[in-house]
Amino acid sequence: MVFSQLQTAKGGAAEIRGSAGAEITDEIVQDALQKRVLLYDKSGEEHYNLISALHKSVRNSDPDASLYWLARMLEAGEDPLYVARRVVRMAVEDIGLADPNALSLCMAARDAVDFIGMPEGNLALAQAVVYLALAPKSNALYIAYTEVQQDVERTAAESVPLHLRNAPTGLMKQIGYGQGYQYAHDLENKVADMQCLPDNLKDRRYYQPTSEGVEKRIRERLEEIRRRRNSSTK
Repeated sequence: MVFSQLQTAKGGAAEIRGSAGAEITDEIVQDALQKRVLLYDKSGEEHYNLISALHKSVRNSDPDASLYWLARMLEAGEDPLYVARRVVRMAVEDIGLADPNALSLCMAARDAVDFIGMPEGNLALAQAVVYLALAPKSNALYIAYTEVQQDVERTAAESVPLHLRNAPTGLMKQIGYGQGYQYAHDLENKVADMQCLPDNLKDRRYYQPTSEGVEKRIRERLEEIRRRRNSSTK
């Protein structure tokens, strides 16, 4: 806005008279700034409330609410790369292998934001958020990795089974490195009945695919692998 005149109003408040005759006082400006801070404080509680609302709307497959909370953040001046990072997190936490393309699309959205900047980058994030909201959902991989982390904490000192160790020297072979290893490509069913976890975690199962999206096919494939493994023992 082009201001044509600056003068002091009664009571000491500065007034600005615009070319269209509009009058803006410092009180109005301060009030507007204060409202902006109250609506969105990037370092305060509302920052976390809004990203939480966005994440939970995506998780609940609500594209309209997802778009709304995304816009609330971006239009208030949130760092778009922060939003992009959180959107990528949603792809791996709530969609996972139910739709493996979700992660690629979100990374592409992140690159688009970085490449073309804002405000054009808003649409790239909007596309990613709507895609995630409509995608089949699975947290199976998230749960599996959480369980793995817990087991790793208590079994970090466990040795790698000898048959899984590399044996580049004759001495290593003499003491059992690589002994008993079965090369899956040489087997008819391509799956060996071979334990690949430490002894105290034998038969532990972490990843339990759901019946959502691509993960339904992954579950069928996993069941087939287990059948092949069992048949190789007969």
